[in-house]
Amino acid sequence: MPRRREVSKRQILPDPKYNNKMVARFINSLLRRGKKSCAERIFYGAIDLIADRTKEDPIKTFEKAMDQVRPALEVKSRRVGGSTYQVPVEIHPERRAALSIRWLINYAQSRGEKGMMAKLAGEFMDASQGRGASVKKREDTHRMAEANKAFAHYRW
Repeated sequence: MPRRREVSKRQILPDPKYNNKMVARFINSLLRRGKKSCAERIFYGAIDLIADRTKEDPIKTFEKAMDQVRPALEVKSRRVGGSTYQVPVEIHPERRAALSIRWLINYAQSRGEKGMMAKLAGEFMDASQGRGASVKKREDTHRMAEANKAFAHYRW
């Protein structure tokens, strides 16, 4: 965080296949060691698997999964008078999207299917139907914020 001026946000171009910025952000988060073509192959393969299994628009399934996982509240630690409180705060829309992308990728990696394409497709389909580990993570985050609502007056 620089002291002098605001850091400008980099403009993310939409992906070439679906012309969707959220897909481009997801692919950028999925890539490892700069191998974007590999990340694109994994994502587009997962989208094709969803299209084969559900016979619906796979991008709608992806967007619904993102909406189901996107959290509204989180807790942040705040130190007041020698004790630390978990204070519930609302999340900025950019962070909401980043958290949902991160959770989908992490919980897809820990699934049991063979290959990242199948894991990602399974997590997308589960999340779009309101089940799966990433949706559970969002519910746990909301439950934690709800439990600590008494400390909301410590918000800064």
